[in-house]
Amino acid sequence: MNFDDAFGVHPRALMLRARRAEVIAGNLANADTPGFKARDFDFHKVLNQELQGSVRVRTTNQRHIQPDPGLVPAAQLLYRSPMQPSLDGNTVDTEKEHTAFSANAIEYQASLGFLNGKIRGLRKAIKGE
Repeated sequence: MNFDDAFGVHPRALMLRARRAEVIAGNLANADTPGFKARDFDFHKVLNQELQGSVRVRTTNQRHIQPDPGLVPAAQLLYRSPMQPSLDGNTVDTEKEHTAFSANAIEYQASLGFLNGKIRGLRKAIKGE
């Protein structure tokens, strides 16, 4: 049995949603930091890349340029364009960030619910119910 087929997209979606929550939380934490630029990533684009099995760079020698670690490397994080930038150069719009964080949390919970349903179904199948 292949668990990737059984669970579908949800495990990857959960990991990406968790990473996006970290990025948005970082934006909120730096809302008062002068010159801080708010960042985010296109969830659907990154998820599609993950599902298509995008190739990740790997090094074979210590002297090679090391790839960015993590699920969503810093190079894939995009800068947000503010509607009205602050005078100190900070581009964090706390209302937008709170909204994005809440929407991301709801979608995380939805994926978690789907994954729990799949696990319950597998348990019933194993028990013969």
